Amino acid sequence: MGKVFLFDVAKCNGCRNCQIACKDEHVDNDWSPISKPQPDTGHFWCRIEEKVRGQVPKVKIAYLMHRCQHCADAPCMKASPEAVYRREDGLVIIDPEAAQGKRELVEACPYGAIFWNEELALPQKCTGCAHLVDAGEVPHCVDVCPHEALRFGEEEDFAAEIAASDAFMPERAHTDRPRTYYLNLPKRFLAGIVVDPEADEVVVGAKVTVENLDSGEVMATEADEFGDFWFHQVSAARWRVYVEAEGYLTRVIEASTVEEDRNMGPVELYASEL
Repeated sequence: MGKVFLFDVAKCNGCRNCQIACKDEHVDNDWSPISKPQPDTGHFWCRIEEKVRGQVPKVKIAYLMHRCQHCADAPCMKASPEAVYRREDGLVIIDPEAAQGKRELVEACPYGAIFWNEELALPQKCTGCAHLVDAGEVPHCVDVCPHEALRFGEEEDFAAEIAASDAFMPERAHTDRPRTYYLNLPKRFLAGIVVDPEADEVVVGAKVTVENLDSGEVMATEADEFGDFWFHQVSAARWRVYVEAEGYLTRVIEASTVEEDRNMGPVELYASEL
């Protein structure tokens, strides 16, 4: 079945050890016939993107790994089968000799994982540290990850996690069949704070119910001791939000997570006259 990469977004704290390790392993190092040296700057065969989500004060940060997906049906292989090959273990390699001058391979990758080495006139990308794998080791980026957010191994060993994973670009998963799997990719969050403006205090324990206006899904939670409420990993959708608490009039508001995570801000409840 071959080797695969598994990246867990929930475990990554953005230390970028993997990014630095890739530079350490490939800059000024010639691993022919697998790869030629990576340039000092401009190439990120493994890159961590910091994604800021939400609006102040409800902000979350997610770290996403960008790299070659080592696709089973790799677009780069289709674009230049004489210059790109797949090893028996599943790693996709750009042949540094056969790919000489083939700048078009950079554009062939929909994941932006292939870079152009101007000095060598060569397209380059992550090799999965194939030279280390051949020596019985793991890729350097995996070796240095302190939280095991990035792992590498036999596909069958990760079967359960792969079944629960997502593709980095879901719209291309069926076509490319990527072999880098992502766990806990961030969806959207919907959050806010319930307040009593007349008493100038938060409303603890208020029941907050949200209805997905696109799918009909309904979820509920309660405001915590700070009046805050959160709905994590929700769909990009339009929502109707019901906020109710004993002694208060029920508040109904609409909110959207279609474009981005949503902090609804203060949701004001007013005392019932009854």
